Amino acid sequence: MNDFIAGLLGAWSSEIGIGSVLFRIAITLLMSAAIGMERSGKRHSAGLRTFILVSLTGSVSILLDLFVGQTTGKGFFIISGATVIGAAIITVNSIFFSARNQIKGLTTSVGLWSCLILGMTVGAGFYTVSVVTFAALLLSLAVFPKFEKYLKDRSNHFEVHLELKEASYLQNFVTTIRELGLTIDDIEHNTAYERSGLSVYSVAISISSAELKKYKTHEEIIEALRSLDYVYHIEEMR
Repeated sequence: MNDFIAGLLGAWSSEIGIGSVLFRIAITLLMSAAIGMERSGKRHSAGLRTFILVSLTGSVSILLDLFVGQTTGKGFFIISGATVIGAAIITVNSIFFSARNQIKGLTTSVGLWSCLILGMTVGAGFYTVSVVTFAALLLSLAVFPKFEKYLKDRSNHFEVHLELKEASYLQNFVTTIRELGLTIDDIEHNTAYERSGLSVYSVAISISSAELKKYKTHEEIIEALRSLDYVYHIEEMR
């Protein structure tokens, strides 16, 4: 396959030589650093150094496989294959449930794995694919979350983290929800707060009232529920 950017750079960029190897590592470093800075800016657990290390590992592993294949004449991508499996295990283990039953680290986990693949495409010399993939990754992580939030804020379904002063107030809360034109889809008791003196729940809610669907946002509904005397704390789970 002829790479457009490689064609512009010259034949040296497609070969496995000192110049092309250093160039590919430099490109990998720059791209992964940009993605890592975006994650670090949002205070995620995996930041600049993690994304750089993962991407460089992918780039170097594919370079080693290409070098071995060029030297021996056999194209077995053992090192890069093992790297992908290892990265998959690490990223899956970085996903966890918070005390509020929210899944944490999923986007960062997938982002790390994607950055590994990005490093491999650079290491393989697929510069055009790498640039397009880099732009798509950065767009997905930096821009799409705002659009996703816009869609969620206009959804008829949302989930809240609810802390009641006493368990006996749960019935009062359910009654109020129904009076407001809302429907409770599910209530899950959160045992992580058993010793706090509070009764904590994860509540899935649907907006059934046509008026609420048209005029009220999730935050306005939650603000109304927050004013109830027996509610210690309530917030939307995202």
